[in-house]
Amino acid sequence: RLVESGGGLVQTGGSLRLSCVGPRMILSTFTGLFPLAWYRQRPGKERELVATIGSRGVTNYADFVKGRFTISKDNTKKTMYLQMNRLEPEDTAVYYCNSLANPISWGQGTQVTVPS
Repeated sequence: RLVESGGGLVQTGGSLRLSCVGPRMILSTFTGLFPLAWYRQRPGKERELVATIGSRGVTNYADFVKGRFTISKDNTKKTMYLQMNRLEPEDTAVYYCNSLANPISWGQGTQVTVPS
């Protein structure tokens, strides 16, 4: 399965970079999961889609992160990233990654906390 990391506590306006790794996957399994997506679940809310990236690098973002977050990937490392800038308290959530089209078991996610 995919493993998320990189979360933490950061002040408003700060930055974090999340990673999503398929450490035990062979490369073809990892690339077969594309398009990949970052999701988040804020306290008391449903899980929501944050950003997606296709096998050729085409990206899409939810309106609430456009201009602040950047999704990217490194196939050789079997890793997807989410660079988060200008973080806001509303970004506080557990962040998850998964395949957009063929979801696999959800990981534990990584907690991002931006105090108000």
